[in-house]
Amino acid sequence: MMIAEVSEKFVLSQDTLRYYERIGLIPSVNRNKSGIRNYTEEDCKWVEFIKCMRGAGLPIEVLIEYVGLFQQGDTTIEARKELFIEQRKQLITRMEDMNKTLERLDYKIATYEQVVVEKEKELKRSED
Repeated sequence: MMIAEVSEKFVLSQDTLRYYERIGLIPSVNRNKSGIRNYTEEDCKWVEFIKCMRGAGLPIEVLIEYVGLFQQGDTTIEARKELFIEQRKQLITRMEDMNKTLERLDYKIATYEQVVVEKEKELKRSED
C-alpha cells in the first residue's frame, strides 16, 4: 500500500506518517525499486495502533519507549504492561477532569438559558 493510501485510510497526513517512521514509531517501511514506501499489513497495524494511542493522549515519548521495548522482545513484556498501566491511570485522571469541565459547561449553558428566558419575559412585559 502506498503512503497516499495509508494516509487516506487512517486520516493522517503523509508528513505525519514519514515523521512516525523517522522517529521509530513505525518500524522501517519497505520501499520498492524506485524508493517509494510500500506499507505492509503489519506496517498498517502499527499505524493503527499509534493513531489509537495518540488519540487517547499518550505522548510520543511514551510510544517511542513502548516500541523500543517491543523490539527488544518478550523479556520486556512486563515493562510494556507497566507502561500501559501508568498511561491508563493518567487517562482516567484526564477523563475525570474532562467530566468536571463538562459538568461546569452544562451548568453555564443552563444558566445562560435561564438568563435568556428571564430577559424575554422582561421584554414581553415591557411591550404590554
